[in-house]
Amino acid sequence: MSDATPIWIRDPLAILADGAARGIVVKDGRIVELVPAGAAPATADAAMFDASEHVVLPGLINTHHHFYQTLTRALPAAMDRELFPWLQALYPVWARLTPEALELGVTVAMSELLLSGCTTTTDHHYVFPAGLEDAVDIEVAVAKRLGVRVLLTRGSMNLSQRDGGLPPDSVVQDEDTILADSARVVARHHQRGADAMVQIALAPCSPFSVTTSLMRATADLAGKLDVRLHTHLAETEDENRFCQQMYGCRPLDYLEQCGWLDARTWLAHGIFFNADEMKRLGKAKTSISHCACSNQLLASGCCPVCEMEEAGVGIGLGVDGSASNDGSNLMQEVRAAFLLQRARYGVAKVSHKDALRWATKGSAACLGRPELGEIAVGKAADLALFRLDELRFSGHGDPLAALVLCGAHRADRVMVAGRWAVIDGAIPGLDVEDLIRRHSSAAQAMRME
Repeated sequence: MSDATPIWIRDPLAILADGAARGIVVKDGRIVELVPAGAAPATADAAMFDASEHVVLPGLINTHHHFYQTLTRALPAAMDRELFPWLQALYPVWARLTPEALELGVTVAMSELLLSGCTTTTDHHYVFPAGLEDAVDIEVAVAKRLGVRVLLTRGSMNLSQRDGGLPPDSVVQDEDTILADSARVVARHHQRGADAMVQIALAPCSPFSVTTSLMRATADLAGKLDVRLHTHLAETEDENRFCQQMYGCRPLDYLEQCGWLDARTWLAHGIFFNADEMKRLGKAKTSISHCACSNQLLASGCCPVCEMEEAGVGIGLGVDGSASNDGSNLMQEVRAAFLLQRARYGVAKVSHKDALRWATKGSAACLGRPELGEIAVGKAADLALFRLDELRFSGHGDPLAALVLCGAHRADRVMVAGRWAVIDGAIPGLDVEDLIRRHSSAAQAMRME
């Protein structure tokens, strides 16, 4: 079937959209019609996909990840540690990353995400040991092969241990190299417009691994190239202390001094902002990627999502790295965020629909992609379809609520830009057993060297 043939996704069991009880019609990568109850499509000659056993969501959007970390899941040396000692245990292992290992790690991460209903993902790759200079190019190739929409960030670290930073010398680069490659990957890969499948952002890693000079120069370059900015901020109290000692101010003050506090920027974590800082973030239209699983595993704290939204701060969801989450499942992240924030704020302030909103419209806003994250005419045909035929769902009442409350974790069908990227719970052409074998071997080699 060609992309020009319209498809009626017909009579869904439930759908996260108003006025679409009989489904939607997609054509040329976009949603062209919502079909209300009691009606038939106005679009002529549409092929039909029977969705009567599916709950249909907008494709989930992942706003923070580190794909390469799938190679260091549940690493004994890093277990039961908070962020700074956790990083110190992992950096020497990550320094052994090779192009072949990265390709496998990226394939595993993107495949997991797709299978969980994720249609657009970011990645924050900031580890560039010698020989891995083409890391972003490797990621682009995998994304094109799997058919997932991506916003890949050219990360960076140039403040090593000898300069008072956290990472070892073996995984950092100098400022000129970083800026030159940042410009290169934007020129080579960044697509513009509502149909973009590959975009690039610039992403110095964190205040404790990057110099002030690089932070400012990256903000200038992002402005010139008109791309987005991303970094970790306010993740731990250790970071607050580091910024006070190193720069004489709190992390958000430092970010503003570096020219980052604006609508171009989205930040990972945002746990330790005070009320005044939240208002400043909201005024600047700087958004936050909430990473519930990672924050719990590292005991970092809990992002104050409701206060953030009340202050006008946009909230998206991120699975974060697979060495702190130990998974890349965005549907599970929705449930984790729902439970964490429900426990914090109570039943009156947080519902399952809030968590779904963070993972769709909220995440789309983080990435500056208003055409994503919503089932509406004119929006991208990025969709996640879930069946409720597992034991975990037996006895459910509300199908949409069941996805979150009963713990959905695997989509049956996933559509990206009008094309099926997951069919019957599998990625066409992907040999999962072979991928696991090769990926596990690469992970073992990194641990043993």
